[in-house]
Amino acid sequence: MTSERERRAVIGQGLEESLDPGPPKKRSITIAGHKTSVSLETAFWSVLRRLAAEDGLSLAALVAKVDAGRGNANLSSALRVYALERAAFPPPSGAVGRPAL
Repeated sequence: MTSERERRAVIGQGLEESLDPGPPKKRSITIAGHKTSVSLETAFWSVLRRLAAEDGLSLAALVAKVDAGRGNANLSSALRVYALERAAFPPPSGAVGRPAL
């Protein structure tokens, strides 16, 4: 369980929304010219926006990047795993993108 102090620290790092997962939010994103809908909890959308900004990408570009490397996983699951991998294994200083596992 995340304490209020930890939540404020994370929000202070650029996450404008709480890490309370809340209900999934569906968003439409265009990937390679095709519109698709992705449902993720608010916390994951916040983290993905921060990661995209760190990488100098738009959120749509980051989603497209994850989509291109997801294999058979569904897109929502691939985005959650990507966010968790980046949290657990941040890229070395100066590097961007998904860590090699």
